[in-house]
Amino acid sequence: MDGTGAVVTRDGAAFERLARAELPGLYALARRLCRDEAEDLVQECLLRAFRAFGSLRDQDAGGGWLRAILTNVWRDRVRSDQRSARETPIGDMADFSLYRTLVDEDPFPYSDSLHLDFLATFDADDVHAVLDRLPDRYRAPLVLRYVDGVPTKTIARLLGLPLGTVLAQLHRGRKLFEHELWVYAAERGHV
Repeated sequence: MDGTGAVVTRDGAAFERLARAELPGLYALARRLCRDEAEDLVQECLLRAFRAFGSLRDQDAGGGWLRAILTNVWRDRVRSDQRSARETPIGDMADFSLYRTLVDEDPFPYSDSLHLDFLATFDADDVHAVLDRLPDRYRAPLVLRYVDGVPTKTIARLLGLPLGTVLAQLHRGRKLFEHELWVYAAERGHV
């Protein structure tokens, strides 16, 4: 028994080792998905994972299993907040090209690698700040794909969406990200 009167089993110890090892990554993913409610999201994820720990067959897959649970918890919260699917209009974003805008605006007139020079003005915090500006429906697939490296088919399965929807969200999300990156750069005086 532990200090609370609960019986500590080998499975409980194994779960604790897994949770401790994966906690920083889970928290980082949760922060990128839901910003300020990351601790609550991780806590709910770990609670669900502990209840289902006996169903985990491959201990080596524990990290992916926990990320899948975290993503499902986030998705459940988003669905409960927004019962109806709404498309976020991207308006002129379909025609927006960061590269063309850089060429037109020419913020680095003596640059031979304009695009790379522009991107070099951002650090990881800037990128996360721009990601935070995006609607959840676009931010989540972008974070899962480009930050965590999750394959697109797996994202579709995790989010419970058709593959075509995820591909469309990734495309629109990249366009929105490019636009918001330009707006952010202008606000911060990078250009």
